[in-house]
Amino acid sequence: MKKILLLSDTHSFIDAQILKFVKQADEVWHVGDIGDLNVTDTIQKHKPLRAVFGNIDDQDARAEFPLDLKFEVENVAVWMTHIGGYPNNYYQRIREEIKNNPPKIFISGHSHILKVQYDKKLNLLHLNPGAAGKHGFHKVRTMLRFCLENGEIKDLEIIELAKRE
Repeated sequence: MKKILLLSDTHSFIDAQILKFVKQADEVWHVGDIGDLNVTDTIQKHKPLRAVFGNIDDQDARAEFPLDLKFEVENVAVWMTHIGGYPNNYYQRIREEIKNNPPKIFISGHSHILKVQYDKKLNLLHLNPGAAGKHGFHKVRTMLRFCLENGEIKDLEIIELAKRE
């Protein structure tokens, strides 16, 4: 079993609240708009990290992290990308591939809106953890955490951090 912390859109911000949850996870997944690489460097000091770059990320982040990340954990196929859309409205760049080879979990960020939605057509779970940082229109900073075990997604939780200042 793997405990996963999923976050996005930190926009160069990391604090003790985020780190408390990082330390409880087995792995941390960051879905782009990292901002300063100090964010990912700090996370990696504590836990293994999988990340993709987002639209605000500079050349350093783009050199370290890919646009798309496809992998498998506990027999669960995962696809992460920062701008991916959502069921019935996937981003054009990925539309054909996700239809022909859907993962079990599709993860995107970018919108700053936390969303957990099952795509019945493609038989996949779409996750967007919202925004853990302070930059953007969102009012509450959010993340997701869940467990993966033997091909199953379990114990999915929404984490609400402090209100954005």
